[in-house]
Amino acid sequence: MTETVLLVGGGGREHAVARSLADSDAELYACAGNRNPGIARLAAGFETLETTNPTAVTAYAREVDATLAVVGPEAPLDAGVADALDDAGVYAFGPQQAEARIETDKAFQRRFMKRHDIQGCPDFETFEDMEAACEYVDEYDGDLAIKPAGLTGGKGVRVIGDQVTAEEGKAYIRESGYDRIVLEERLIGEEFTIQAFVANGQVRVTPAVQDHKRAYEGDEGPNTGGMGSYSDGGLELPFMSREDYEDAVAVLEATVDALEGYKGVLYGQFMLTDEGPKVVEFNARFGDPEAMNTLPVLNTDFLDVLVAAREGESLPKLSFDPKATVCKYAVPAGYPTEPEAGTKVTVDEDSAAAAADDADGEAILFYASVDEREDGVYTTTSRAFAVVGVAESITTAEGIAEDALALAGEEGLRIRHDIGKPDLVQKRIDHMAELRGD
Repeated sequence: MTETVLLVGGGGREHAVARSLADSDAELYACAGNRNPGIARLAAGFETLETTNPTAVTAYAREVDATLAVVGPEAPLDAGVADALDDAGVYAFGPQQAEARIETDKAFQRRFMKRHDIQGCPDFETFEDMEAACEYVDEYDGDLAIKPAGLTGGKGVRVIGDQVTAEEGKAYIRESGYDRIVLEERLIGEEFTIQAFVANGQVRVTPAVQDHKRAYEGDEGPNTGGMGSYSDGGLELPFMSREDYEDAVAVLEATVDALEGYKGVLYGQFMLTDEGPKVVEFNARFGDPEAMNTLPVLNTDFLDVLVAAREGESLPKLSFDPKATVCKYAVPAGYPTEPEAGTKVTVDEDSAAAAADDADGEAILFYASVDEREDGVYTTTSRAFAVVGVAESITTAEGIAEDALALAGEEGLRIRHDIGKPDLVQKRIDHMAELRGD
């Protein structure tokens, strides 16, 4: 039986999902608020609609006779789109609104971890009174991370002692306009992400990935949605041990055990500290860019995962190509504070692939937020596109990604060229060795 899969969302993450389903026995349809040309070329149909409108999404699902759905971004999950699809008889691979609170409400997330005694939870307090929060900053013995309780697209966190001073942090709290915030101990170490496919009480984990949130090279500047990321040929990253990876997986498994009925992707963002992995946050969907590292090396048919989830069957064991990946985003000049739209994108899927011909690997282009016109593809004010290099080593994969991105030029675009380079990876290794006294 051919499955008809509706993909909800139009970013780079969703382009990676579409590509993973393109060679399977699935007829793909997609809907998003923006038209992603990469997804549109892989799909039998693409509808532009408001993805946080459950009625609009389910109406399109019925129109195309969808038998499965994959909900990509967090905002539709928060709006109850998965609930509406499930109610309409279309199995949604994504948590319902109540379970998605593990991402969409950071105060709930921390209280949930504490209530269920899930390992890796930092010290925290939640506040609705911003002056009380400022008093806590003054009284706390150490630095704090300031987190809005709701969704901010990965851009709302400020870390005292890293990004801001205590006085700047208090000013941010007072001026932010947020209704609720979470203050939690600043975690020192190296961040990494593990994404898991979850359904029927089962957890299938993917390789660890390290994202780079800061806008500029050398981990400087404001936070962004993610400037790029890398993975290694095995499950863990170069600065981690297999025990570190397994400890983080145990946290994901304990969380799923406590979240009855959870389905979809559970993304754990961890800080590897001198005491082991601590939870920075959970997300209720694929990461962006981390999906672009993980899905290209997934040998298991993603459609088989979706069907098994819907049928209540055991999820297939996951197999991955033992290759390293390096993902680098091209963003508009001035991003994220004063982005300048309207630059023509001069690299496409074919030219990116050709850039890897002389190397023993692969280059894959993923579109994110772009404007496709009659005369070509142009940037908007958000992250435009990413190139992922896939090769035997991180160094080779990084070189492949760089060669492909060089075709786009530098005018009107900005790229974090340091992601995946040997000196930055070694810096992560040295940092963890120093923290652990090795």
